[in-house]
Amino acid sequence: MTDQATLGGGGTAPLAARMRPRNLDEVVGQQHLLRPGSPLRRLADAEAKNTAGISVILWGPPGSGKTTIAQALAGSGKRRFVQLSAISAGVKDVRKVMDDALRERDFYDEQTVLFLDEIHRFTKAQQDALLPGVEQGWVTLVAATTENPSFSVISPLLSRSLLLTLRPLEDADVGELVDRAIEAPQGLGGAVTIEPEARSAIIRLASGDARRALTTLEASASGAQADGHTAVTPEDVEGASDQALLRYDQNGDEHYDVISAFIKSIRGSDPDAAVHYLARMIVAGEDPRFIARRLIVHAAEDIGMADPQALLVAEAAASAVQLIGMPEGRIPLAEATIYLATAPKSNSTIVAIDSAITEVKAGGIGRVPPPLRDAHYAGAAKLGHGKGYRYPHDDPSGVVEQQYLPDPLVGREYYSPTEHGWEREISSRLEKLRRITRQ
Repeated sequence: MTDQATLGGGGTAPLAARMRPRNLDEVVGQQHLLRPGSPLRRLADAEAKNTAGISVILWGPPGSGKTTIAQALAGSGKRRFVQLSAISAGVKDVRKVMDDALRERDFYDEQTVLFLDEIHRFTKAQQDALLPGVEQGWVTLVAATTENPSFSVISPLLSRSLLLTLRPLEDADVGELVDRAIEAPQGLGGAVTIEPEARSAIIRLASGDARRALTTLEASASGAQADGHTAVTPEDVEGASDQALLRYDQNGDEHYDVISAFIKSIRGSDPDAAVHYLARMIVAGEDPRFIARRLIVHAAEDIGMADPQALLVAEAAASAVQLIGMPEGRIPLAEATIYLATAPKSNSTIVAIDSAITEVKAGGIGRVPPPLRDAHYAGAAKLGHGKGYRYPHDDPSGVVEQQYLPDPLVGREYYSPTEHGWEREISSRLEKLRRITRQ
């Protein structure tokens, strides 16, 4: 087994722990939360006034820096720092922190910062125990969660805290962390180098998770030295991650080729091929939100009115991914993919809107027929607006003969339903509707 000291490590702590920033200036990414004057900057400023009442909830995916930011706050300023984990702490522990914080404030004029990890695991009773200290300013709460606080944090606590949303780290941020870890004395101390392809592979496999990137780097470096070389290669990364390194550049040809094959497989009603390409994107670290957006577009464009439920399924998958994150998000993405691939197909919706847009751009508009014009403002009646309008609900059938298109476009048909899926029913009904409205 490779000795950590061989890698230039500072002790036996994992690389991710050794590389944790000591202050906010060392934090990589999340610059939208770390700008000058932001709540986090004010919390970190020992001289800042009126920060005792600021409590924050950090919501973001794993590895985005929630614990890092909290501990960086602990290393700055002159505040007492207490950390609890929602996995092991109970109501008794919370109340003790509150009592101690009140005593420290009253006797020593010292503020207490309480970092509570995974607050979504706290029961309502446990969260209720936090309220007095947060409300009275005995403690400054810094809570972290990977789940949407709107569903996992009680409303009174949520309303008394600033909700700060962390984003997955960009590839450039992860690359900076990797480079820093290789050179830093508390990291690998320059004991290894890394080939460009191996560096890119670690960044891709990390999918915006700093902890995963550093863990993979550490294992890859150990594997490289065990094999007697000091340059980390793609093979070292593949062995460390127990995962085949797919050829997949998120900004290159393979990215566009795979997403194209994914959509065309769904359009072609082959769920097996579609799930295969979905798996390739997931394993390669593709942004699941990008996949979800493509599913929504496909549901409207290629399925449309043949199965209107398809759009709802795609939207639900996108919401689920946003709510639960990955890797669990792969399940609703797969469900939506299979639903769309097996659904009846029709492109009549996009054909209809594109035909109408083309005609409007070419000048095919005409005046709105007088019965359809707005008759609610003063003087509209004198202009004949609304005169002759027939209210469909007054007819037993709910449909009346009436001109809706402008004069130059009377008789125009943009929407032509197919005989696929639900559009078979629409086709029959639309024929009757047009017969009545257009006589």
